[in-house]
Amino acid sequence: MIEINERNIIKYSKIYDERNRDTVNELVEKEMYAWLETHRYLDKEQFVKIGLWKSRRPKKIYESNDDLTIREITEFSFNTKSEKARIESLFVLNGILYPAASAILHFAFPDKYPILDLRALWAIGWIPPRSYNFEFWQTYCDKIKEISESVSKDIRTVDKALWQYSKIHQNKK
Repeated sequence: MIEINERNIIKYSKIYDERNRDTVNELVEKEMYAWLETHRYLDKEQFVKIGLWKSRRPKKIYESNDDLTIREITEFSFNTKSEKARIESLFVLNGILYPAASAILHFAFPDKYPILDLRALWAIGWIPPRSYNFEFWQTYCDKIKEISESVSKDIRTVDKALWQYSKIHQNKK
C-alpha cells in the first residue's frame, strides 16, 4: 500500500506521465478533456475512444452502441443532478459498468470524479468487492477526493500515482 503523501503522489504521477508521454493514451486523454470542455455529450467516436482508453478488450461491445443512444444517454448523464442517475444511466450503453463509467465521468468532470481501477484500489489497500455498487462508488470518490485534498494535487494526479505505484509494486508482493 502506498504511503499517502505529496512526495509519493508527485513521484509516481511523474513516472506515469514519463511512461505515457507521446502515446496514444496521452493523446486520447488530451482529446477527451478538450472535447468535453465544449460538448456536454459524447458521440460514438469519442465514446469508443474513452472505452478503449480504459480497456481494449470490449472493443466490439463498445462499437455495438448506436450514435444517437450514446449522445442521449451521455447528455442525460452529464446534466442530471442525481449522482446515482449520473453514473448508473451510463450502464444502458453496452460494455459500460462502473470502471468505464468512471472514466467517462472523469473526462466530463475532471475535478469531481476519479477513475475506478483495480490498480488504484490495490494501491490504497482496498479489496475490490465482488461487484461494484453505488455506495462503493461514492465511498471511493470520497476517498480519492480526500487524498487529493490532503496532498494538494488534482484527482487525476492522484489517479496516475496510484495506478503507477501498483504497476511497479503489485507483482512484487
